[in-house]
Amino acid sequence: MELGNQTAIFEFFLHGLSQWSEHQDLFFGLFLSMYLVTLAGNLLIFLAIVTETCLHTPMYFFLACLSFADIGLSSSVVLKMLHNMYTQHHTISYTGCLMQLYFFLTFGNLDNFLLGVMAYDRYMAICHPLHYNTAMSPRLCVLLVSACFVTTNIHSLIHTILMSKLSFCVRGEISHFFCDISTLLKLSCSDTHVNELMVFVLGGPVLMIPFLCTLASYIQIVSAILRIPSGSGGRRKAFSTCGSHLSVVCLFYGTTSSVYLVPSSSFSTKDIVTSVVYAVVTPMLNPFLYSLRNRDMKAALKNLIKSRIFAFLSTPSNLSFIAVQ
Repeated sequence: MELGNQTAIFEFFLHGLSQWSEHQDLFFGLFLSMYLVTLAGNLLIFLAIVTETCLHTPMYFFLACLSFADIGLSSSVVLKMLHNMYTQHHTISYTGCLMQLYFFLTFGNLDNFLLGVMAYDRYMAICHPLHYNTAMSPRLCVLLVSACFVTTNIHSLIHTILMSKLSFCVRGEISHFFCDISTLLKLSCSDTHVNELMVFVLGGPVLMIPFLCTLASYIQIVSAILRIPSGSGGRRKAFSTCGSHLSVVCLFYGTTSSVYLVPSSSFSTKDIVTSVVYAVVTPMLNPFLYSLRNRDMKAALKNLIKSRIFAFLSTPSNLSFIAVQ
């Protein structure tokens, strides 16, 4: 494969978790279980929001979009990792690497933007409750999510195209378990100044704007909550309204900042573990953080599960099967 007059390379070798080769079976079972939990948990959240009319509000609309982004983020990394562990061939094709980079950046940044939008939604609900229904109209919610999706796709596409213009050494060995932009830039044999400049010019705003929006929203939220009389019970209700989202925000930014805001000269075991938490563990935990601390969500999930079980048992073929058993 040739791009312009660049060096041809057909595949990369992912060193990431291969250094613990004696534990590959254990890692395969662990990551498969985590991925299935991620898939099931986020799908349940998504279906519960779609089927329950009481959850057709801006907050839960954004949560359904976040569940979709979490599935995409986890799938972009874990599926290829599971395939490599199962086949014992820790390689990824050149085209597959660029595709993985694109989808990882898209869904990772989409997570980031959605958290900022959800923080603004909580700010409007707590600080301006009388204007909330008017301000957070269905039209605005769709526009906000569409803007997030378009922005993250354009950002990812630019980085992927610029990466495709680089040449790589013959020994394409990546010291990671997936194709991340920082490790690919270190591997390149050509001039990466343009790529690094775009990482700074585009990556900075993409990461910091949602974070600053989240930070500013919660400063206003905390200030508004502290003005509520302590004996009225309003403080506890307000904190419970945004507690789940705040937990997800802390988990997301706590892991991503240690990977992308504190760069190191060489990719260490600590960086690999932190990346696993960010790309695999966080999407798995998000459904639990939202469902366990939210009465409406727990009720919707129970109704969804009961209705599915009832529909399954009501099917004549299933009733005949159970009778035979």
